[in-house]
Amino acid sequence: MIDEIKEDAQERMGKSIEALKNNLNKVRTGRAHASLLDNIVVEYYGMDTPLNQVGNISVPDARNLSITVFDKGMISAVEKAIMKSDLGLNPQSNGTLIRIPLPPLTEERRKDLVKVVRGEAENGKVAIRNIRRDANSDIKSLNKEKEISDDEMHQSEDEVQKITDTYIKQVDELLAKKEAELMEI
Repeated sequence: MIDEIKEDAQERMGKSIEALKNNLNKVRTGRAHASLLDNIVVEYYGMDTPLNQVGNISVPDARNLSITVFDKGMISAVEKAIMKSDLGLNPQSNGTLIRIPLPPLTEERRKDLVKVVRGEAENGKVAIRNIRRDANSDIKSLNKEKEISDDEMHQSEDEVQKITDTYIKQVDELLAKKEAELMEI
């Protein structure tokens, strides 16, 4: 029973790390990457459709993205969706291809993005600590029902704390890596 609680906590903490990685990928650094456009939705025949389903996104070089739209009539809708997003990008089309040059980040904007990244990391830590709290309360309820002894409860809580520490360390490593990436000129 205790092993199941620890496995569940570990699995949920792993999912929190994955969610944090996804959130950090959405924060723009100086380099172009296709995941930057993941949250953009285009109205396609009356339905909101993810950008990657109406066109092919590629990265020709470190400072540009390009989109080859499957339906040529959708080019203006795709451009509008990119301009409406809060990414601060200005798409340019040549009729069949949309190019998106990424402007260099100013130092002030970099510092703002570092604050955003730190907030995301803190949210990840809070999620992991909440999972620890849930696991510990499950362990305590087992102890109250006399299914495990006090010693087993304390030992299990210590093991859950060690698991938590491991995942918190991963969050710190991801944060440090992203901060370095953001401050790189």
